[in-house]
Amino acid sequence: MPFVRLARRHAMTFAGIAIAAFAAAPALAQSAAPWPDRPVRVIVPLGAGGPADLVGRFLAQQLSEQLKQSFFVENRPGAAGLIGTAEAAKAPPDGYTLLVIAAPHINLEILRPNKPYQLFRDFVAVAPAFSFDAVMVVHPSVPANNLKEFIALAKSKPGGLTYASSGPGSNKHLGGELFRLMSGTNILHVAYKSSTAARNDIIGGHVNMMFDEIPSVGPNVLAGQVRALGVTGVKRSNVLPNVPTVSEAGVPGYEHTGWSGIVAPAGTPKPIISRLHAELVKILKSPDIRARLVGEGAEVETSTPEELAAFVHAEIQKWSKAVRDSGSKLD
Repeated sequence: MPFVRLARRHAMTFAGIAIAAFAAAPALAQSAAPWPDRPVRVIVPLGAGGPADLVGRFLAQQLSEQLKQSFFVENRPGAAGLIGTAEAAKAPPDGYTLLVIAAPHINLEILRPNKPYQLFRDFVAVAPAFSFDAVMVVHPSVPANNLKEFIALAKSKPGGLTYASSGPGSNKHLGGELFRLMSGTNILHVAYKSSTAARNDIIGGHVNMMFDEIPSVGPNVLAGQVRALGVTGVKRSNVLPNVPTVSEAGVPGYEHTGWSGIVAPAGTPKPIISRLHAELVKILKSPDIRARLVGEGAEVETSTPEELAAFVHAEIQKWSKAVRDSGSKLD
């Protein structure tokens, strides 16, 4: 599991004031009323239908049932997640606004140093939730039955093949750029406004290739609407066991795992953070829920707020060079 594996590896390396601020809320007293005594807003700063949105809605539903209070999702997409995240940063630190963070937040930290919020200043970590590998898929019309054939095709037609993403700075964009750099190919990036729009266009044959999360595109692979050439994790997926990893299929060392987590505005009372973390862990450790999610290709994460903070730091370090080398931009 990437949170535990990377976070423990880097916890000492990146220990310091920034992690402490992001990982642990100040121990302020709770208000007189028990929390939560009114609806809780869960801001998803990315488009509807994408992994972050699905995570937010799943957790909101589970928390609503468990805590007998409404947790509702509010989509605030735009600027690769900047708009919704900035809104969450300004929210009162009272436990009634939460934010779903995901891979695009790493790009924002790297490419937007002057944005209206700072992740490690304006938020405290609550808990990781899920990680999920992606799969590299092509439209069936692409004359490549495996990854090596696709790379050969791309090299024979520089700039002649396209790959789709859910927008500049998205996890799918990062996956494509890393592949392009590591495989030495020149493949044209086509940015869409959402995961759903990108997925529809590769199914329709309007673009050639896409990196998409297994829970989202796995059914399309099994239905023969797209062809899978490689999964992006360190091991094969139980959903697509016959599909090799990108690393073993032709690009050694390639690894790109999606992830999501929950944070709250800085200053949220520590008892609320602790309660939220405990409730999320309880949900994610439920055998029925875990079995269902793993069966759909997700990995359940139940590590600590400190491990989530260390993981985010490690991701920033990992992607800084790749993002800059690729010339990625958010506009």
